[in-house]
Amino acid sequence: MRWKNLGEQSAALFGTEVVSRTVDTPEFRGITFHEVRARSIVNRVPGASRMPFERTVNPYRGCSHACVYCFARKTHSYLDLDTGLGFDSQIVVKVNAPELLRRELAAPRWRGEHIAMGTNVDCYQRAEGRYRLMPGIITALRDHANPFSILTKGTLILRDLDLLRQAAEVTDVGVCVSVGFVDRELWRTVEPGTPAPERRLDVVRTLARHGIPAGVLMAPVVPFLGDSPKQLRATVRAVAAAGATSVTPLVLHLRPGAREWFMAWLAQHHPHLVRRYERMYAGGAYAPKWYQRRITRQVHELAAEYGIGPTRPGETRRIPDPTATPPRQPGPTQLALL
Repeated sequence: MRWKNLGEQSAALFGTEVVSRTVDTPEFRGITFHEVRARSIVNRVPGASRMPFERTVNPYRGCSHACVYCFARKTHSYLDLDTGLGFDSQIVVKVNAPELLRRELAAPRWRGEHIAMGTNVDCYQRAEGRYRLMPGIITALRDHANPFSILTKGTLILRDLDLLRQAAEVTDVGVCVSVGFVDRELWRTVEPGTPAPERRLDVVRTLARHGIPAGVLMAPVVPFLGDSPKQLRATVRAVAAAGATSVTPLVLHLRPGAREWFMAWLAQHHPHLVRRYERMYAGGAYAPKWYQRRITRQVHELAAEYGIGPTRPGETRRIPDPTATPPRQPGPTQLALL
């Protein structure tokens, strides 16, 4: 059937033929998939962005991880979809992503730039278990020896271990797992659709055991709920025990779309913190610089104590080929925000 909400902008992105499906299984109950055929798949990051990369691939829009703070919520409004529950349950699936990527990589104008994935919504969210887009995407990148990186909260990435290793033999590949905290009570309320933090750290451990080093993006550090010295220490200690190559903290940021949803959640679960958040984020989407610097300093000190360090350019991306001499040189900069 047609998706009635598609406007002119959406049609320009996807065309007008959209098939919407619901799947009556416990894993996908309450989720609607909107299958679209995208017109392009490699996106250019705006020059004003804080992202340290220029190209991304996002096979999905919307995310069943349902993280209450997710900055990508605003993108659903471009499709006339709700940025709250709609973002969590109305998932746009670009079903032609692998074939489209292969075609774009083969175009004469393509210069082999680094491609970042998982920086908008998670490419290994639950929908990937049904649609299996990432194997075709990684295969295309491997076949073109195109450098890429993946940021994820999903354990499903382990399904594609062999493909990641094959790609690492011909190009720079990197994996970064997002674990902002190990507090289970906080996890259950702010990231209800994600694998538990310890399962994500098991991903780091498994990747390392198979020769694929992974860093941890410690994101988000949630003010007043996940930023106590005890909580920070517990998280960094667990990250180090998992064998992460690096840990990089990122304080919660609240962009339009995410801000409204997060503040509504805060008012319901922690009403005593609403005024503190209003003051802390009165200047915009980001916490004050002094607070960000304090968290960064604390995490870096703990990381040094436990024998790991902050991410350096290329470190979380790069998977050395043990047969290569000399080793490959680092390429584009590290993964960043989720």
